[in-house]
Amino acid sequence: MTATAFSSAPPPPLPEFGELVDRSEWLRARPGLEAEVRRWHRSLGAERRRIAAEAEDLARPRLSRLPVLALFLVTVRFLWFSLQALFRRTATPERRAVRWSKHLVQAGGPAYVKLGQLIATAQGALPETWTDAFAWCRDEVPALRPGVAEAVIAEEFGRRRAETFESIEPAPVAAASIAQVHLGRLADGTEVAVKVQRPGLRRRFELDLRVLAVIAAMADRVSRRARIANLPGFVELFAQLVLEELDFRLEALNMAEIGLANEDAGLDHIHIPRPIPGLVTARVLVMERVPGIRYTDAAVAHPELDGRRIVRLAVQGVLEHALLYGVFHGDLHAGNVLIDESGNFSLVDFGIAGRVDAGRRAALARLVIGFARNDFAAQVAAVAEFGALPPGIDLEPLVRQFAEESPTLLAAVDRPLNQLDFGLLTTQVARGVRLLAEHRFRQPKELVLFSKNLLYLNGLCNAFAPDINLLAEIAPIFLYFQTKYPREIAQIVFGSLGPHGRVD
Repeated sequence: MTATAFSSAPPPPLPEFGELVDRSEWLRARPGLEAEVRRWHRSLGAERRRIAAEAEDLARPRLSRLPVLALFLVTVRFLWFSLQALFRRTATPERRAVRWSKHLVQAGGPAYVKLGQLIATAQGALPETWTDAFAWCRDEVPALRPGVAEAVIAEEFGRRRAETFESIEPAPVAAASIAQVHLGRLADGTEVAVKVQRPGLRRRFELDLRVLAVIAAMADRVSRRARIANLPGFVELFAQLVLEELDFRLEALNMAEIGLANEDAGLDHIHIPRPIPGLVTARVLVMERVPGIRYTDAAVAHPELDGRRIVRLAVQGVLEHALLYGVFHGDLHAGNVLIDESGNFSLVDFGIAGRVDAGRRAALARLVIGFARNDFAAQVAAVAEFGALPPGIDLEPLVRQFAEESPTLLAAVDRPLNQLDFGLLTTQVARGVRLLAEHRFRQPKELVLFSKNLLYLNGLCNAFAPDINLLAEIAPIFLYFQTKYPREIAQIVFGSLGPHGRVD
């Protein structure tokens, strides 16, 4: 199969952040937010680079820096839970795998809960038995003890707390491995959500990451399945994601940048909460409250909603944020995508976000086009452009392996796009990520996050419109993009406009 002839001309630049801020009514509607966002943008870029370097360092296994006591305690607790399990019946291998995963998480604590959550959502990057075994981690996170969250808020805001808040509900509405969320009201009447970080996480995560780096390296040596999964690379990815999530100022900037892209694109059906200026620290994030309930609940509570419209708008939003603006929400599971009674969206929890420069944005667009056309050579070329493959590597063997492992898709190559099943696309995405791991190639954070979002879209489609073909919705969306962004799309794909001012 011949790859699509993409141009080697420089890709078009991304929209300028300053220009988006200059024309943003969304920011100016919250007094003081524009200046705060500009300050975050100036100051936090260096922090992201420092975190990436620290994550790489923590994920490098070094016995000399190994916290022996932490490893010993994890090992002893894991063995104790496992010995207890010997006296219980486990009916199936699947149940045994789930019980083993619970033993590991119970032995390790909050960092291992977060790792379990990432494993559970890493379809394709890790073996399916692993992702299934850790699925329980997504929901089973206990809340902090009463009074702990209030103490963190008081410590961060001091005397300003009484002056700023009219009320904060003591019981959280959501609890996760890093933080929990309380509803509240500011003194000016603004309904807000207050995200509070669990105390003591930073030091604990650093210790656990060093332990996990050694465990991953040992497993990589003794287990073929671990080698296929490239566990050391996975630990480095985990380290970068979790260290970024521990600084809520970075999340506030993620929220603002995605909100600016959303406003500039005119996606009025998607609500992005604004962070409240002056009420954002590394450990507490106060943001506007947004409407809606998690989409899996909305599909049941509002059966009258137009499922096809919801699916089409979801695909459009994911692709438009990433492919036209180079920034996107990186964790679109059901709990982070809310839908109201009108069928409009609200996005929450911006701790994980993807950012790509102009070159990687173009590679991402070409990757999606390669998927839509079942063009394996184009897909591999786009992955190489993204920086996942070593420079100068021969791509042909990789293309052949990719094609040989995709017999179902190969059989579907000559079928019209509207007859292809989106499940095939998600399977192909997962297989592509797995292939990178098997060959010990890099798995760039943004490529993994975008791949996960495609899998999440498939889940949303199953909830609202299981009978429609989600992949068929991508073609009209790209036609819409060609009309709305003719020059950008043409330059991304071909480096210049086609004869009719569009991509042909």
